[in-house]
Amino acid sequence: MNNQNNNNPKMNMPKFNMNWLYFIVLALLAILFITGGGGKSSVSVTTSYSEFKQMVLKGYAKEIVVNGTERTLQMYVNPEHIRDVFKQGVNNTGTNPSVLVEYGSVENLENFIEQAKASKKFTGKYSYENKSGSDFMNILLNVLPFVFLVGIWIFFMRRMGGGGAGSGGVFNVGKSKAKMYEKGGEMNITFKDVAGQEGAKQEIKEIVDFLKNPAKYTELGGKIPKGALLVGPPGTGKTLLAKAVAGEAGVPFFSMSGSDFVEMFVGVGASRVRDLFHQAKEKSPCIIFIDEIDAVGRARSKNPSMGGNDERENTLNALLTEMDGFGTNSGVIILAATNRADILDSALLRAGRFDRQIHVDLPDLNERKEVFKVHLRRVKIDETVDIDFLARQTPGFSGADIANVCNESALIAARHNSKTVCKQDFLDAVDRIIGGLEKKTKIMTMEEKRSIAIHEAGHATISWFTEFANPLVKVSIVPRGRALGAAWYLPEERQITTKEAMLDEICSLLGGRAAEELFVGRISTGAMNDLERVTKTAYGMIAYAGMSTQLPNICFYNNTEYQFQRPYSETTAKVMDDEVLKLINEQYERAKAILKEHAEGHAQLAQLLIDREVIFAEDVERIFGKRPWVSRSEEVLEAQQRAQAEAMAEQRAKELEQEREQQNKEKEEKQ
Repeated sequence: MNNQNNNNPKMNMPKFNMNWLYFIVLALLAILFITGGGGKSSVSVTTSYSEFKQMVLKGYAKEIVVNGTERTLQMYVNPEHIRDVFKQGVNNTGTNPSVLVEYGSVENLENFIEQAKASKKFTGKYSYENKSGSDFMNILLNVLPFVFLVGIWIFFMRRMGGGGAGSGGVFNVGKSKAKMYEKGGEMNITFKDVAGQEGAKQEIKEIVDFLKNPAKYTELGGKIPKGALLVGPPGTGKTLLAKAVAGEAGVPFFSMSGSDFVEMFVGVGASRVRDLFHQAKEKSPCIIFIDEIDAVGRARSKNPSMGGNDERENTLNALLTEMDGFGTNSGVIILAATNRADILDSALLRAGRFDRQIHVDLPDLNERKEVFKVHLRRVKIDETVDIDFLARQTPGFSGADIANVCNESALIAARHNSKTVCKQDFLDAVDRIIGGLEKKTKIMTMEEKRSIAIHEAGHATISWFTEFANPLVKVSIVPRGRALGAAWYLPEERQITTKEAMLDEICSLLGGRAAEELFVGRISTGAMNDLERVTKTAYGMIAYAGMSTQLPNICFYNNTEYQFQRPYSETTAKVMDDEVLKLINEQYERAKAILKEHAEGHAQLAQLLIDREVIFAEDVERIFGKRPWVSRSEEVLEAQQRAQAEAMAEQRAKELEQEREQQNKEKEEKQ
């Protein structure tokens, strides 16, 4: 038994791990430091250049060696002056101690040495060397990369064999990558910087108000929403709203992207989710913002054989558990943003996790005015710029698009050496963004130019004589991007679209092809984009909007329930195709009839385009007379603007009333 006990320490020898390697490297560096790397000095101290000069002038220097690579010099001290320099004897300093000095200019150093030699203050040896360190250090630096690579390989093998990165380790791969802002004011963004989106801001403000004044809601039995999902097209300001929340809330704010959870290591995503919520609970009340959450929140596969990224699904499961699982997350609010809410998992969207879906839509006319006002603060504009006109010229533009318009207009004005940005610069910027870069150098034959002019004049003529077509702004046959010509319209923003309006749009789009057939005698590929839009609109009317005589009041909307087969039979598909073809042919014949009726005016318009390349609505009005339905369009537009202005005024009055009530309540509490 005694022998066994004596042998136990030998059986329990510690296993080799990376710590031993670190210890060996540190020991070697310590030996190097103590021995000076095998050099010829016993002790070396560092001093300033001015003290070095005084030592030389006092006759302390025995030898000076200059290292040109590292811009340092080493002064070896005469044995009789060792105690004067180091304040100790030879037994402690060695027989050949030195002083290490950093110098600035080589010329100044050489001048000083020459003066010292001339005055007999320095009679020793003066030499240069270009070594970047000792021989031992050079060997060590050559070996260290290989040691490092071996260590990295061992580290990854251990991590992969261990079944997960965890939250520890050298690189902390399991730690959350979220950026934390103790005070959101560091971003310098508030709700004043978010123009438009009044509805979205109102819902977001409630969350911020709850964090600032929770008693107002808890007294009535209310609970703060656990999460809010910002949904909307790209560029509408979802991330900007989140930054404004960070600037207004005054609580810790964690921000990260959905893709930061997903890594090549197994288990890292789930580990980062847990670490993120662990940090958030310690800082509560706080806000977590996950941008582009669709990277990790995609719906889980119902069929295991269809696969999917298991690591991503494990990360999603961890996120679901942390948001609303067996534990509690009191005081932690989750904000997320995505433009693909349709692909998110239903468990993520349920109440209790994301209680609110806040839709951040494209701005309407009045909201675009507010966005322009925000982005024009830094732009030097002149009196010709009308913000109302710019807002009308940019239908369907997002906040990011409007910011791009303002930036492009400033660049165009600078290119023309202008002191301010004018109205024409903004119009050129809109044309640049919509149509692409103007290509005046593209070579076209006269026949091609005439064909394009007839095509674009056909669009303009049809839109002028159809009731619900959008008002024309200008027509151009200057190539832009991939288009050889274009017509710009000022579309009315309708909440709903009637069948008559859609038919007029189809007829206007077919006007170019119809003009080619009538007045050129042959058709071309120039109408491909028009035909694509016509086909999509026609199928939308028949298949989705139920605007068909054979298939009335039926919507075959292709949602996620019909992923692998169509929700209608082959017979219905044939009826649908026939209805689409019939509708398009009817509008094509209608377009040709309008063009035949106004053939003379169309010919004048085409010739004007050939001569000037760009014409405006005023030119079309001189040829055809006033458009019959302009007044009605303007009335509808003014009515929409009036209604929107009244709604905004009413909303502002309610906000002011709530602010007054809050101020009165605070005064009563203080009293």
